[in-house]
Amino acid sequence: MHTNNILWIIIRRMRTPFLVIIVTFTITILGLVLIPGVDGDGHPYHMSFLDAFYFVSFMASTIGFGEVPYEFTYSQRLWVLFSIYTSVIGWFYAIGTIVALVQDNKLITELKISKFTKKIKLLKEPFVIILGYNDTTKELIYKLNLDGKRIVVIDKSQDKIDELELENFIPEVLSIKGDIQAANTLRLAGITKRNCKAIITLFDNDFKNTKMALLAKLLNKNLNIIVKSTTKEQTEHLNNLGIKNIIDPFQLVSNRFGLALSSPNLWILEMLLFEHDLHIREYEALPEGKYIICGYGRMGKAIKESLDKADVECSFIDLKSSTRKVQKKSAIFGDAQDYKELLDAGVKNAKAIVAATKDDLINLTILLTAKKINPDIYTIGRENTLEDITIFNSAKIDRIYILEEIISEHVHRLVSMPLAYIFLKELYKQTDKWGEAVSKELKSKTNYKPKLFEVRVVKSEAHSLTKYLKDGNAMNLGLLARCLSGRDKRSKIMFLLVKNRKEQITLLPDDNYEVKVSDRILVAATPEAKENFLSIINNYNDLYYILNGKDYKFGIIKYLTKGKNE
Repeated sequence: MHTNNILWIIIRRMRTPFLVIIVTFTITILGLVLIPGVDGDGHPYHMSFLDAFYFVSFMASTIGFGEVPYEFTYSQRLWVLFSIYTSVIGWFYAIGTIVALVQDNKLITELKISKFTKKIKLLKEPFVIILGYNDTTKELIYKLNLDGKRIVVIDKSQDKIDELELENFIPEVLSIKGDIQAANTLRLAGITKRNCKAIITLFDNDFKNTKMALLAKLLNKNLNIIVKSTTKEQTEHLNNLGIKNIIDPFQLVSNRFGLALSSPNLWILEMLLFEHDLHIREYEALPEGKYIICGYGRMGKAIKESLDKADVECSFIDLKSSTRKVQKKSAIFGDAQDYKELLDAGVKNAKAIVAATKDDLINLTILLTAKKINPDIYTIGRENTLEDITIFNSAKIDRIYILEEIISEHVHRLVSMPLAYIFLKELYKQTDKWGEAVSKELKSKTNYKPKLFEVRVVKSEAHSLTKYLKDGNAMNLGLLARCLSGRDKRSKIMFLLVKNRKEQITLLPDDNYEVKVSDRILVAATPEAKENFLSIINNYNDLYYILNGKDYKFGIIKYLTKGKNE
């Protein structure tokens, strides 16, 4: 379709220049044929159409082979002079049109779309579509690209597409400028392809996100749709529409803050999923006592919900950043009236203060002002964009909630390690006592810095194990946890969750859990233990060793030693 568009644009733009050149050639050739010349013997003659076309061709191109087939008469030369200037004008007009055509925005767009379409057609690996290119999706693209995921990005701004292309991601991140709310744009991006696994829409506009989720669901009912929602009502609405993966940043902050406040062991397990170690540092422990919340918007209400569940006293300064900036004509917090508001809220005796407005500068100056009044107060700040991270770090804020980072890390886990996200949901249902037991077990079985990874028992990810199971053999997790340096030892590994082909979840499976083909396993291990585990499930000799304590004999070695693999 786009090839036809390109051809049509070229034909439409070049139609007049072609006609000018054809008419010019026709007139000049006809004149040379009709005007009589003289041959080598002095006899009159008329040029043939072939001779005339030949001469006009090299004359128009300024090559200049001379007068052929015979020397011209003055009449012929006069006509040639007229023809030269006529053809030069025609060619200049045609060349100018070609230059303009090369710079034509419509043609450039169609060429880009055609090139993009070919790349999508050739894309055989699983890929995800990300709508919009901003700070949140930029961070997400970077993380997914490190995992080797194939990504397609759609944005309405060509400047942002150009910025993305300058990143030179490997593997290449495919991108296209287009209206994301148009079904044709989504089709161009490959939403209907079987290897399109997910679409991600993380705009600040809930209506826009809902519209995109519905459109994606209509175009591909099997698609994993990941949508941002900023209110409980919107989240409930999306749930009713059958959208399973909903990212509410304020609810995520509420969950994380609530765990840090009353269930530190569960909090450290949650943070483990996002590459934190199993050690809670002194500055990460939230203090007990009164809290002050500045800004009673969605973030403030989310924090209050956690404080209420933990039965913690709190007071509010109902500060709306947009209104305040208009009234005071400033984004700086800290004049006499601001001081009074903090004092009235009890900042001198409070243990912690939360700055939760939509303006990063107001949040920062609130916390700095509070520290002037009460140097021992624990400061918690909302940071709306990743751009201000250096300023917040320099101000030594005790705890920072960066909404863009929280969103990107949760979506990253949803796409690259879905079992980790399932584990997180199961974790929210548990008690802190359970979290303490799991944390202790992780420390004893792995170390303080285990890495998480996910494996599916299929040929492409666990070659030898899959073959072994398909041959009718049984295998449990305890055997897979053995160490290749000595099968009687256990490697530093722990299995956190298994999801079978029937979508049934087994949380913290024991060593007796019998592995089946198509099982998905979430594993925590040291780098060495991870390598050990992956070698066992993919290398038949290593699998044979942990089962039998000896190497598997192949081919001629097996024959010469008369050994049997039993």
